[in-house]
Amino acid sequence: MNENVPVPQVLRSALAGLLDGLPPSQAAQAVDRLIANYRGATQTHAPVLRDRSDVAAYAAYRMPATFEAVRSALAALQDAVPDWAPATHTDVGGGTGAASWAVAEAWDTATTVLDWAEPALAIGRELADASGIEGLGAIRWERARIGKALSLPETDLVTVSYVLNELTPDDRRALVDTAARAATGAVVIVEPGTPDGYARIIEARDRLIAAGFTVAAPCPHSAACPIEPGTDWCHFSARVSRSSLHRQVKGGSLAYEDEKFSYVAAVRGAASAAGNRVVRRPQIRKGQVLLDLCTVEEGLRRETVTKRHGALYRAARDASWGDAWPPAE
Repeated sequence: MNENVPVPQVLRSALAGLLDGLPPSQAAQAVDRLIANYRGATQTHAPVLRDRSDVAAYAAYRMPATFEAVRSALAALQDAVPDWAPATHTDVGGGTGAASWAVAEAWDTATTVLDWAEPALAIGRELADASGIEGLGAIRWERARIGKALSLPETDLVTVSYVLNELTPDDRRALVDTAARAATGAVVIVEPGTPDGYARIIEARDRLIAAGFTVAAPCPHSAACPIEPGTDWCHFSARVSRSSLHRQVKGGSLAYEDEKFSYVAAVRGAASAAGNRVVRRPQIRKGQVLLDLCTVEEGLRRETVTKRHGALYRAARDASWGDAWPPAE
């Protein structure tokens, strides 16, 4: 991990510079339209981000949350394959590059961002250049149509974050297959933490397994998901700190928000088994902690950890949604 890169703080500063001079009302209108696309089932044949004001609003509204979601997924991947580090990375549909900022924090890589919205690529380059971080400044920004016609060169890591929801079913299946063919090391796909987002992740997970990949996270196995379709969905949460600028654009008052996301990280070859995974926010009650787990052998189950468990109880009180359980000693 690149310990010397204060990426979240640098990102906030770069976004503040980007929005300087943009009328709040204009940004708010663009945000409203983007929220509708983000939460809906939009399937587009044209870029969602149409011009600079759209992109600026998107960057302020979504980049911090996307960064934290991808950051969480990459941390789980690092836990599963601690000795692996990608030298090359392709960020498919990367827009302004939020996933690439997360990758730059985790590893020193040669990154290429592909997107079909030229305004997004232009502002992504602008933000990266303003960061002063060498790895971000060296990113290649390339325009490409994301879908069945996309061809990817061989690369160690492919990330696809918040992209599948914008594609037709045929295009998203083709994109996952293309990512699998290109990735020599790992594929990480992140979607909104909604039932539809989870369904797209499960479809992508199945295609990656069929292509010979092993699920590294969040699942403790590469077998079928134990969640019955239509009854629940697997998703996680990442805490996002809001700057005053971020609160202004999003119309919120809290100093933070919780980004809900679903994801799959898959690798070629073996990965360290995660053991059980905490798949809901732990419920802390008097003298006990309730943990909802996805397990290798029993599927979904609830474990109750009480004070009599000593150190394990203390660990359970500190456990977070998405953590492996029990914790590594």
